[in-house]
Amino acid sequence: MDQQCSPSHTTDPTQASLPVVPPYWQHRRFESYSSVGHLRPAPISLEDNTEHRSERSSPLWARAVSIHDHVLVSGTIPSVGDYTVWNCQIEMLHGGSMIIRKRYSEFEDLRSKLATTFPNAGQALPPLPPKNAFHRFKPSFLEQRRVGLAYFLNCLLLNPEFAAAPILKDFIFD
Repeated sequence: MDQQCSPSHTTDPTQASLPVVPPYWQHRRFESYSSVGHLRPAPISLEDNTEHRSERSSPLWARAVSIHDHVLVSGTIPSVGDYTVWNCQIEMLHGGSMIIRKRYSEFEDLRSKLATTFPNAGQALPPLPPKNAFHRFKPSFLEQRRVGLAYFLNCLLLNPEFAAAPILKDFIFD
């Protein structure tokens, strides 16, 4: 079963058949499309190999990731040093699940390490949702971030190459 690595639901009934792609996931290019060598990269797709184990899918150990909630942690001085901790539930491929708690900065660190380790990953390494210093605790911003972080982790854990990376395993199991 092939599926696009992006959210597939929408809240606008007129756009029900189109996948929702938050604005920060859209990449616009202003290059000339008339050049002979210009090719658009194919979208990221995930392949479900859980039914038929193969050498290619053997590093997979997670089935899905969901982020249902978060905790706001206050600093020692009001409004200074406040941050959000995300509760991420990882469903294991062979049953069971685990919950990890991570800050956004830890996701940034993971992405940076993966970009260094996999310099040719290109679009296979998904983007993180953007930062916003002014609205970082606003419910609508936190919801956008929750969806973006879940997307990010799902794309990593369901990609055999990233799933086998010690960097990702350290992130999950430390």
